[in-house]
Amino acid sequence: MASAVRRSFLTLARTQSRQLTASHPSVFTAIRRFTNGDDFPSFPSKSSSSSSASAPIPNTHNIRDNGLNDSFEIIDEKMDWSRSFHGLSTEAFPKETADVLLAPLAPEEVEIKPDGILYLPEIKYRRILNKAFGPGGWGLAPRGESIVTDKVVTREYALICHGRLVSIARGEQQYFDPNGIPTATEGCKSNALMRCCKDLGVASELWDPRFIRKFKKEYCDEKFVEHAVTKKKRKLWKLKVDSFEYPYKAT
Repeated sequence: MASAVRRSFLTLARTQSRQLTASHPSVFTAIRRFTNGDDFPSFPSKSSSSSSASAPIPNTHNIRDNGLNDSFEIIDEKMDWSRSFHGLSTEAFPKETADVLLAPLAPEEVEIKPDGILYLPEIKYRRILNKAFGPGGWGLAPRGESIVTDKVVTREYALICHGRLVSIARGEQQYFDPNGIPTATEGCKSNALMRCCKDLGVASELWDPRFIRKFKKEYCDEKFVEHAVTKKKRKLWKLKVDSFEYPYKAT
């Protein structure tokens, strides 16, 4: 009789365990213990359930103090990219790969921010890496947990290409509301990718003062604009082929 009850409970546990929510951690733990062969546990009373339900919920202050708790378990010590420098500077990549990475930028690929800073959109860094190493031939490995301050999310990443560590950089991204932290973590990763690509020579012109001055002279304009609402005037940069967007208009 006991074995039949046990088999019935095991079947029920396997079919319904995925439906348990975070509000019932004690039930999930009890089922997992029983399906692993432990003795049948005693479930908490209603009073203990109510006390657990009233436990403090993590808030923004907890995140700022403790981070996002996005640490990871090390499965293979040889590929622990949080500490390893495996393959760094062992040999140069083939010429075909180097030609893709070091290819000069086409003028139409470069963008300019209103404050005059030139940049290459993040997706184009990914396209260059995909062309050089093939999709799946490269990746970013975190080398620590995310750090969340009052205004910034930051995390260190390693760029791995064909199983070799190529570069390490710390990404950062500002946020202005706690709801924007998930988006900021993705922006932080993209920022680290851009910084890692500098070591491969990708878009290296964007850090060359002579190239910057020449590009601005040939392809960019700096003009006075007026804010449509406040009527305040200021100077902003744009590409010659583009126009200012609302709420700004050229004066």
